[in-house]
Amino acid sequence: MTTSTTRRKHIVVIGAGFGGVSFCQNFPAGLAEITLVDRNNYHLFQPLLYQVATADLSPSDIAEPIRTIFDRRQDVTVLMDEVTDINLRDRQVIMRRRMLSYDYLVLAIGARTSYFGHDDWARYAGGLKGIDDALAIRNRVLTAFEEAENCTDPEQVKRLTTFVVVGGGPTGVELAGALGELTRRILKRDFKRIDTSRARVFLIQGAPRLLPPYHASLSEYARQKLVQLGVDVRVSARVTRVGPHQVELADGKIIEAATIIWCAGVEGHPLVRKLGLPLDHNGRLKVQPDLRLPAHPEVLAIGDIAALTDARGRDVPGVAPAALQMGRYAARVLTAELRGHPAPPPFVYFDKGSMATIGRAAAVLEIGRLRMTGLIAWIGWLIVHLAMLVGFNNKVSVLTEWIFRYITYRQGARIITAPRTEELLRNTPSQ
Repeated sequence: MTTSTTRRKHIVVIGAGFGGVSFCQNFPAGLAEITLVDRNNYHLFQPLLYQVATADLSPSDIAEPIRTIFDRRQDVTVLMDEVTDINLRDRQVIMRRRMLSYDYLVLAIGARTSYFGHDDWARYAGGLKGIDDALAIRNRVLTAFEEAENCTDPEQVKRLTTFVVVGGGPTGVELAGALGELTRRILKRDFKRIDTSRARVFLIQGAPRLLPPYHASLSEYARQKLVQLGVDVRVSARVTRVGPHQVELADGKIIEAATIIWCAGVEGHPLVRKLGLPLDHNGRLKVQPDLRLPAHPEVLAIGDIAALTDARGRDVPGVAPAALQMGRYAARVLTAELRGHPAPPPFVYFDKGSMATIGRAAAVLEIGRLRMTGLIAWIGWLIVHLAMLVGFNNKVSVLTEWIFRYITYRQGARIITAPRTEELLRNTPSQ
């Protein structure tokens, strides 16, 4: 068992997402020993995952090695390991390779894709939560066109070049828009035997409109822009079954597609279900106004895993800005306690607005009563996402890539890295 070897308190942080990294960056150096644990060795900028999935960016553009972020912090130890259990009574974190004892624990483990009780659908409709997911989608999309170029059966070509995105939230809208641009504007110069502009992209949304948290006018703008990109938008369309290469809707409509992507919901990390603590309907930990767990004040939960109504009575959304703010606040809470200072006032979420991009020079942006669409909103989206990227090299790389794509209508990451993907695209799916 590994324990703290100094008199300073030991803080274990699980998860190097926005919340976990924000906590470590804002916690005063030298006040405690921090161990940051993540199963990956990089911090991922999830909001741009869809651009990796559609060959806009490379994985390295949106990921920064954790050790690089904290290479100047002698009090921060980074461990690449997977947490399998937590013993709250004895204050121990159990991992695959070791066990850690802690004085304080910060849970920043994020969320996973939710299939609303149909986990078997994951076999046919992958989510988009990590780099592996994004690369799998990219490989599948690009391989579908390569297979279609070699195919002589029109029906098979139609199925190969049909893509279904389930979920009309920001991720689904951005992904569907990117697929529409990819098929209509980018790939049409690459293939000679097939017309990629005839590819079909479906966006399936169970709610009456896209982007439900946004104002109705922005939802309608997003729908119109997607239609202009050739996306077949279906609202009030509930998915009842997902099988090999097909999606069935409540009205009996069956869509045959080689690629199905699930962006319809998220739920808390399964690890928290082992803790025996109160959870909300999405499997997130219910936390107190200071982000501590009831009955366990030494444990704080931040980011997507925390279900919190802030001091002003607002439900804190599971978005990157909220995770960053919760990370900073949690650092203040523990800093005050370790220094013997009064605790900070309860957490208040500062809503910096919501935004989503729908394609080239098209986006929606909402900040309070301020609503913008089009090029101005798109530029705002670019600025905000560049500012949030960790690492100067990533900012330069992504900005350069965006400028290049805007001028040339070309993408530079159209590389298939898993040739066996073609096995998933045959007439008879492997069982």
